[in-house]
Amino acid sequence: MLQAYFRGSGFLPGIVIDKFSDVLVVESLALGIDRMKDQIVEAAKQVLAADGIRIRGVYERSDAKVREQEGMTRQKGFLGEAFDTNVSIEENGVKYMVDVQNGQKTGFFLDQKYNRQAVRRFCKGAAVLDCFTHTGSFALNAAQAGADSVLAVDASKTGIEQAQLNAKLNGLEERVAFVCEDVFELLPELERQGRQFDVVILDPPAFTKSRNSVKNAVKGYREINVRGMKLVKDGGFLATCSCSHFMPPELFAQTIGQAARNAHKRLRQVEFRTQAPDHPILWAAQESYYLKFYIFQVCEER
Repeated sequence: MLQAYFRGSGFLPGIVIDKFSDVLVVESLALGIDRMKDQIVEAAKQVLAADGIRIRGVYERSDAKVREQEGMTRQKGFLGEAFDTNVSIEENGVKYMVDVQNGQKTGFFLDQKYNRQAVRRFCKGAAVLDCFTHTGSFALNAAQAGADSVLAVDASKTGIEQAQLNAKLNGLEERVAFVCEDVFELLPELERQGRQFDVVILDPPAFTKSRNSVKNAVKGYREINVRGMKLVKDGGFLATCSCSHFMPPELFAQTIGQAARNAHKRLRQVEFRTQAPDHPILWAAQESYYLKFYIFQVCEER
């Protein structure tokens, strides 16, 4: 069992508590909530205990740079007794080893759970390209759903090594090829080689973390989507998303539309999704609506 147990959009601003199996990972981002951190963690453990769930350890990942804006230091470490920080989980029938100590953020991105599930139905018998694979989650969902081949790309050597381990956990190492390269450099090379895929997945990190960098983010999203669309076979599928709340839904949709025109492609929207329900959206808090996820059928202009 894994879930985002507490989130800022759950009426507790500035704190994240993700649950991986029997481990809690805490991220405290604001001074006010930081002073209540221990009480909140203890309350979470008590609520879980009432449901018969025993937590064997808590790890803090309050190492985000944003803490410095309120004069706090960046810190991480055990809250309580030490334990093995490599935690085994299962999501959508796929097994993962999550490194809660050194992985990105809290170690695994729970918000894409149902989006990974949504992609599976397009992958049977397909050649799949998974860009920004991180620890391999979209790639492994595609492979387990019956993809003939999956090429998964990420610039992080640590992420790729973790993804390869996860592939072995699921017996999928022969079906998924992992490449440690910059996606922006690799995609033009794949285009020059004439490579084509039935499914292309774009799950980039946030290209903007402030309003001041939105213009550059638009350029990045437009470029990556143009490149991705050009690699999709006629009638194939593109899954593309943005995880930045500074990229509003209307602007992201407009950017994808521009990319389609630049790539001379026609898009048929198959699905539009947001984050998983355990990452709730508060209508009074615009920043809580951050994940925009599309699946398109991509066709040549005629």
